[in-house]
Amino acid sequence: MTSSSQSLTQERLSAEEVEKFEQDGYLILRNLCPEALRQEMLAATLDGLSRVVEPVEYEADVEYPGSPSSRNVAGGETVRRLLQSHSRGMSFTQLVSHPALVNRLSQLLGPDYVMPLAHHNCIMTKQPEFSSDTMWHQDIRFWSFERRELISVWVALGEENTDNGCLKVIPGTHRMTFEPHRLDERIFLRPDLPENQELIQTSVSAELHPGDILLFHCRTFHAATRNFTDQAKFSVVFTFRPADNPPISGTRSASLPELVIHTNP
Repeated sequence: MTSSSQSLTQERLSAEEVEKFEQDGYLILRNLCPEALRQEMLAATLDGLSRVVEPVEYEADVEYPGSPSSRNVAGGETVRRLLQSHSRGMSFTQLVSHPALVNRLSQLLGPDYVMPLAHHNCIMTKQPEFSSDTMWHQDIRFWSFERRELISVWVALGEENTDNGCLKVIPGTHRMTFEPHRLDERIFLRPDLPENQELIQTSVSAELHPGDILLFHCRTFHAATRNFTDQAKFSVVFTFRPADNPPISGTRSASLPELVIHTNP
């Protein structure tokens, strides 16, 4: 797996990194999240879980493989996501406005880009016993913007590997067109089709260390297994759009305010 060695003193993406993101639809930035922010976000995560601070999404809500069948069975109240993470502590605001991230995203999105609060803006949790499998999908499938051009930022609050359900991505799928028959009724990639099987074989496991950041395009197909370890996995994810790519009025994408990220001239 190709990755990028980063430091907080390196303020911009290299030309090679920009090209890799444009070609592959994802990019791993090693050790980009400041350790103090990672620790603060992790503490807020553990607090939100221990007190079940709403709004939350439960594993039983999504009905994915491995999910409890309802909230009334064993594991039914296992939290899958702590929603609206931007409102859960200043550390999350500090992360999305940190120059180490802002300077890089501005190269891909343009100046004064925007963070929608209606999508992602959450803490993903994978618990040891009752986590689920997320099948191959594109995030844009249920989003409504003038263009299918957004970038998600995935921050590892701990180790992420194939054992505990790290994200897997299929490079280059953000540049491909998929006919409707290749997707099922929930707009997941159908694994039974030979052409999809061949594509899935090119997937890459995005293994991350604490503080690493994964950037991926909203059209990049990605998936994740359940957590097979005895330790929970936590990640923070936000999504961002160019300033000239607004949500479509009247859709869920336009249902919440947005945060403008100002960049230096």
